Amino acid sequence: QVQLVESGGGSVQAGGSLRLSCTASGYMTSSKRMGWFRQAPGNEREGVASIRTPGGTTAYADSVKGRFTISQDNAKNTVYLQMNLLKPEDTGMYYCAATNLAYGPMLIETEYKYWGQGTQVTVSS
Repeated sequence: QVQLVESGGGSVQAGGSLRLSCTASGYMTSSKRMGWFRQAPGNEREGVASIRTPGGTTAYADSVKGRFTISQDNAKNTVYLQMNLLKPEDTGMYYCAATNLAYGPMLIETEYKYWGQGTQVTVSS
């Protein structure tokens, strides 16, 4: 079993930055996908960013391209989401997700088996 623990959420004004972290414990293979999803009140959960190992291929939602960067430290089983130029529409609960399967769509919710509890991000105008 894999457990994911997120941290780094908070409140920030528009234009500010936040960095989310997600650390996996348990059995994570060297081939995997880890990603971030978010859900705003009244909306469906959507894929934000994902990273694949091996190779380090990344994928981003169009709405965050150029502002968000996903990265990972495989030695620590940790994935990060650096969020810059935050907008009020980025507000939501951010969830870390992981799968021990390396290949497949990267921003599709059903591809991921393991989920964190979520961390709240609030961006005020």
